[in-house]
Formats: sequence, C-alpha cells, structure tokens
Amino acid sequence: MQGMSWKAKAYIGLTLLTGLTVLVLGLTRWDCPHPARFIGYLLVSCIAAGLKVRLPGIAGALSVNFLFILVGMIELGFSEVLLMGCAGSVAQCLWKSRSRARPIQVLFSVSTMANAAGLSYWLYNSVLEPRLRFHLPVELGLAACVFFVANTLPVAAVVAWTEEKRLGQVWKQCYFWSFPYYLFGAALAALLSALNHWFGWETALLVLPFIYWMYYSYSRYLERLERGKKHVEEMAGLHLRTIEALALAIEAKDYTTHSHLRRVGLYALEIGKELGLSPPELEALRAAALLHDIGKLAVPEHIVSKPGKLTPVEFDKMKIHPIIGAEIIEQVGFPYPVAPIVRAHHEKWDGSGYPAGLRGEEIPIGARILSAVDCLDAISSDRQYRRALPLDEAMERVAAEAGKSFDPRVVEVLARRYRDLEKLVQAHPVEKPKLSRDLTVVRGWAPAAGFAETEDGASHEYGFMASIVSARQEAQALFELSQTLGNSLSLDETLSVLGLRLKRLIPYDSIAVYVRRDNRLAPEYVSGESFRLFSSLEIPIGEGLSGWVAANRKPIVNGNPAVESAYLNDPGRRTSLWSALSVPLQGANGLIGVLTLYHSEKDFFTPDHLRVLLAITEKITLAMENALKYRLVESSAATDALTGLPNARSLFLHLDRELARCKRTRVPLAVLVCDLDGFKKINDRYGHMQGNKALQAVAGALQQACREYDYVARMGGDEFVIILPGQSWKAVEAQAARLAQLTEKAGREICREGCLQLSIGAAFYPDDGAGAEQLLSEADRRMYQAKRKPLAGGTLRELECPTSAVH
Repeated sequence: MQGMSWKAKAYIGLTLLTGLTVLVLGLTRWDCPHPARFIGYLLVSCIAAGLKVRLPGIAGALSVNFLFILVGMIELGFSEVLLMGCAGSVAQCLWKSRSRARPIQVLFSVSTMANAAGLSYWLYNSVLEPRLRFHLPVELGLAACVFFVANTLPVAAVVAWTEEKRLGQVWKQCYFWSFPYYLFGAALAALLSALNHWFGWETALLVLPFIYWMYYSYSRYLERLERGKKHVEEMAGLHLRTIEALALAIEAKDYTTHSHLRRVGLYALEIGKELGLSPPELEALRAAALLHDIGKLAVPEHIVSKPGKLTPVEFDKMKIHPIIGAEIIEQVGFPYPVAPIVRAHHEKWDGSGYPAGLRGEEIPIGARILSAVDCLDAISSDRQYRRALPLDEAMERVAAEAGKSFDPRVVEVLARRYRDLEKLVQAHPVEKPKLSRDLTVVRGWAPAAGFAETEDGASHEYGFMASIVSARQEAQALFELSQTLGNSLSLDETLSVLGLRLKRLIPYDSIAVYVRRDNRLAPEYVSGESFRLFSSLEIPIGEGLSGWVAANRKPIVNGNPAVESAYLNDPGRRTSLWSALSVPLQGANGLIGVLTLYHSEKDFFTPDHLRVLLAITEKITLAMENALKYRLVESSAATDALTGLPNARSLFLHLDRELARCKRTRVPLAVLVCDLDGFKKINDRYGHMQGNKALQAVAGALQQACREYDYVARMGGDEFVIILPGQSWKAVEAQAARLAQLTEKAGREICREGCLQLSIGAAFYPDDGAGAEQLLSEADRRMYQAKRKPLAGGTLRELECPTSAVH
C-alpha cells in the first residue's frame, strides 16, 4: 500500500471492514443440514478456483469457481455460500501463483468475495425469488450480473488507483470481456440445480468437464487476445522505429537536430497530456515532434546550416519545409492527424506565420504546442548563427510572445512546467546515433554521363580587355604566392607571407588562420582589424562559422563573423566586421585547419574570391603541413619528452645566450642544480610509471615557482637546472625554500607520503665563473655538499652558500 493515495487506502480499509464483517456474521449463524453435499461443493469449488487465467493488462487472475457460488445460492445456506466463496478466493490467491501473495492481497480478495457472495445471495433469496418464482434462469441471471459487478469492480478500482488509470478503462479492458461467461454460468447453474433435484447432489461432479471446458475457452480466448495485443505492440514499435528512422534522415542533413527533437518531443507530449489531448492526438503530436522538420530535406544544406542570417531568397527557400514535410507525411498514411501539425507548426497565434497565415483556434492544437516548445528549445540551444540563452531567459522570451506568436494557454502550461521537464530530459539522456558522414568511397571513377565542365560563374560589367588584364594579373599573383609559400619552414614566416601576398588577390580587413587541436580550432596567425578578439578565440569544431567549415569540409561565402566571437569567455566583446570568406585546409591526413578572411562590408566576398582562394588552398595546406612537421621535430629535439621541459642541449644554448647578455648588461645570474632525494625509492616501491608521474609533477612545480623569464630544464634522470637572471643570494635562498616545499607537496600527491626532498646547489655569475660549464660544475659540487648534510626544516637541506655571498 506504499505510494497509494489516502483515498485508495481508505477504500481498501472500508472494503476489508465490510467484507470481514459479512463473513463473521455469516459464520456466527452457521447452519449445515447436509455436510456431505457442502463438503463436495467446497472441494469442487476449490479445484475450480485453481483453474484460473491471467487477466490482460494487469497483474491479476480470474477463475471459474463463480459457477458453484451460483449453484450454492439455490441449494446451500448463506453461511455455506460465504465459506465456499472465501475458501475459493484463498485457493485462487495461493495455488499455482506466479508470485507470493501478500497478506493484504489475500484479505482484500476474501473481503471482496464475501461482499459479492453475500449481496448476490441476499438479492436472489430475499428480493428476486419471491417476486419472480418459477423463473429460475432469470433470477440466476440477475444474481450473476450483481455478483459480476460486486466481484470485479472493487478490484478494478484498486488497480486504477495504483496504476493511475481510469476506472472505466481498467474495468472494461480487464474484466468486462468475461461478463458473457457469468451469464453462461448462470444458465449452467440452473441446469445443474434441476439435475440435482431429479438425481441428487452427486450429479454436481458431472459438471467438472464443463468447468474445464469453460477454463479452456477462457485460456484460449486470452491467448488470442494476448497474441493480438503483442502483434499490435510490435506494429506500434515498428511504426515508432520508422518515425525515428525518418527523423534520423533529418539528422543526416542538420547536425543540431537530434537533441532538439528529443527535447521537443518530451516537452510537447507532457504539455499535451496536461491540456487533455486524446490518445490519438497525443500519438499525432509524438510523431509530429519527431518529423516536423523533415521538409528540410528539400532545402539546400548550405541554407539549413548557414552560420549567419538568411537572405530573403534563402528564407523563401526555408519557408517551404512545412509544406514539403506535410506532403511527405501524407504519403505515410498515419492513422492519426500528423500532417496538419507539421504543416502548421510555423503558424502564429496572431496570423503572421507561414505558410497559410492561420490564426488563433484555426491552428491545430498540436501545432500550437509544437511551435511554443520548438521556439523555447531553439532559443536555449546553441545554433550556428548565435549562442544559447539560459533556459530561464529563453522562457521569458517565449512568454513575451504569448498572444502574439503562441497560444497563451500553451505558454501558461509551459512556463509552469519547463524546469521539471528539463530535469526529466537530463535524467534520460539518449545516445546520439552515429552516421558515416566522413566516409570516402574509393570505387567509381566517374558518373555514367561524365563530369560537368567547371565554370567560375563570374559576371563582370567591364569589357573583355579589362578581363584579360585582370586574369593576367591574377595568374601572376597566384604564381608568385605559390613560389613564396615553399621558401620557409617557419610556420610564422609562412603565414606572414601568406597574409601579405593574399591581400593583393582578395581584399580583406582581417585574416585568421586556425589550426586544429583535438576538437577545437586555435588561432595560429591573426592580422588586421579585431586582432585581439580573433587571437583569443577557441572555436569548437562544428560550431561558429569557422567551426562549421571545419566540420563540413566545405567553404562558406559571406558568413556572419559575429558568431565567431560567441566563443570568447567575455560575451560582451563583439566585432565590427560584417562578412567572412572561409575555406577548410584539408591535408593528406585530414583537416589541419581553416583559413578565414573577414571584411567590414556586408556581403563583400564574391564567387570569384572563393575561386581564387580555392586555387591556392592546396599549396597553403602543403606549406603549413611542412612547417608544422618542422616545428614538431624542432621542438622534440630541444624538449624533454617526459616533462615537456627543455633538455640538456637546449639548456647549454640558453645559458650561453644568457651569459653573453649578462656580460653586456653587467647583470648577475644564478644557476641552481637540483636533485631529487628519494626518487629511487619511488621507482623501487611503486614502479617506474609512478616515478614518471612524480618527475612530471616536480617539473610542473618548479615551473610554477619561477618567474616567466626564468628558465627550468631537465638535465637527465632526477636532476633539474634553473637559471635565474638578476637574482641575489638572499632571493635565491628564499626561492630554494619554495622549490623544496613544492617538491615535497608533489611527492605527497603522487605517493601519499613525504618521500621526495630536494637538494640544491647554487652558483653565481660572475663570482663563481664566467662560462656555462664552470657555473654548472660549481653548482653541482655544492648540490652534493648539501645532499650530505641533514635535512633542514624537514624539507630542504641547507643550501650551500658561496663564500662571497656571506659578506
């Protein structure tokens, strides 16, 4: 009874009270003039109770022992009928039960039977028999009807309250189908009573075959019912999977649609239930929520996924998708009205929507729900042309359109429930299906009709002589740029040359070259207007203008630069640029980056500009690939692979440069040699993997404790060198204490104990030497002197002090 409402508990308590009261009163008036006959009826009734069938739709069963209760009304006393019926109920609950019946269930079943048997007995013997004598079948038929209602309706009420269903629906679906069997049982009971009158009560045993026949017909009927129900469920499941497959077709066209459809569907169904939509209307709304954008299959992809505002021509193309979607869905032949919802889901309450300009109640209720929910999700989700708003702010925007764009009644329900619905969506995430978009098919050399001739499609208002001169200048500029790009292996130099030369071919106000790093685009080279803004960007692939180009491997002309700045940490920063030309840089091993040109004029770039840029994209990509490989090789030659710090080779080169600078500027220089004490124990006790982690943690700690222009390098093993320009002995001593504390902390984080200490030796230019080898040798000697001393303060051995530093 846990989880039931107080009304259900009160009803069950009242049923138990009345039923048990009737049973007790009946047993206190016990009268059994023919014990053998009663015992025979009782045994047959209990056997019949074991012949039970499962009820459809609920966890319950129904037996055929009601036949003997009807016979008992004619031939037995009140107390005998009550005991026979209640004993049959106990047998039905406990005999061949799939799950163990709880005491409350047995008591409720017994109480219901006592009420039904007592009411039927009283009606038959006290009301009907005196008035309808010599009409035995009619009397039994009426008594059977009362018994049927009194026996099944209370159980249906409990089921309805427990499963939150309508009482009439549960009673009709689970019990009403058995009503004809009760009438047939009444006729059979009348016949049996007549046989008993002529041949004796023992003829009741002859009814056992009829009982089994009734049980068998019950079972076969329910089996057919279950098979039909299963078939309907399978067809419904197939229907739903077909709808989801159609929705997946939209997903293949518009990458942002999958989660959108999921959220819109859940929101719309819950609001439809609250507004009292009928089951067919809810099914239509479910299908429409998945398929309302299927008409976008007829809209060109560059319009559907354009990261910027649509032009009037593009919007005219977009406005056909509700009509196309409705026409597609009409071909499916749904048994509920899906097409009208899809056709009208862009209509507005005030009549300003499309495609038909419907207003108010003219718009189907499903479309009114869908349009409000669709708008809320669109505003609160990231789109190519703008960033998402917080859900509360998005709801305020939708509420402001109540009575204008949306049905006020729908908006009222949505505003009341949107937070709960969002929690429901987040609690049931659905894995996004993966489609093979990046697949390349190798087979197939050319279409059967051959390839089309490429055309640049450019139109010019000047004469053919100017066209010839322009073409010649363009060819010369392209040749020079191609020659220049391969002259340097420096990525910075390559991109600087590209930016300078490219501006002669395609005028721009700003240029940005983004390099792919995992799933983001990072600016590698930026020049021109809004330099600081574009230099700060980190654009996820698939989002923003350049991210869309990277994800789709397609160029875009005159996109909206404002969508790029949405990926800054500061949403208040905006660009004054109005148009963008962006192309993917596709290398031999995949995408390496994106080249984007920006201009302050609206729709500045032309197809000619795109043609020129595409003509040199391959050369740009090759030059960038070579420069990136060179940078990687150069970095690996000078960098320790484990810690990411400069290696010994880089250390000597840097120290020589620093010493030369210090000689010119007469600035002192400190060199620290640091050695980890206890590192071998970590390797021996925890393994080399933990030892590597310890080295990485210490390297990070040393860098953290130093200034930006200090230099930290790994000499090898567990030995590090730090170069500190302009540092005095006292400053070095304080720095050494910080380094030791951070080292011990790093050791505790890796090994959960203070197993790492730091020994440090310091040498100073010019007091301890003028060359790199002299300083490193002196610092190394002092480091070993410090290592032989006991720990000072538990974390740092006494830093060996140069003689000159004492004074």
